[in-house]
Amino acid sequence: MTVREDITILIAEDDPDDRLMAEEAFRECRMENPLHFVGDGEELMDYLRRRGRYSGASDHPEPGLILLDLNMPRKDGREALHEIKADPALRHIPVVVLSTSSAEEDVLRSYRDGGNSFITKPASFAGMLEVVRNLGRYWLETVDLPPAGDPGLP
Repeated sequence: MTVREDITILIAEDDPDDRLMAEEAFRECRMENPLHFVGDGEELMDYLRRRGRYSGASDHPEPGLILLDLNMPRKDGREALHEIKADPALRHIPVVVLSTSSAEEDVLRSYRDGGNSFITKPASFAGMLEVVRNLGRYWLETVDLPPAGDPGLP
């Protein structure tokens, strides 16, 4: 099976060390998908709605997959997930919650609000490598994702 390298991955993560670890894990796993990062839920929604500095569609393509941290400043991941899945133009984009939280309440709420998967963020680089490998196998090799820009059925 071939990895779909045409799928842009948008990572909403406020911690610079976690961003770097994710970027390095994708590189080490030889996943060539375009990665874009935002630092909080406000930036995430600006990116998805092409507002402000994210207005250029060619520079900021619609993601085929969002990796979402829950605990971020300004607008947290919980609020952003709810907003994404309530918007008919965005809800088709798969959202994988990748959070240090493993609280049952966060897991249940994430699925209730439309999250497609919930993964507890690993503390080690080896753990992140395993998560990225598994994400790649499932989301980029196994499942069929909707085409970018396709809001799906009315």
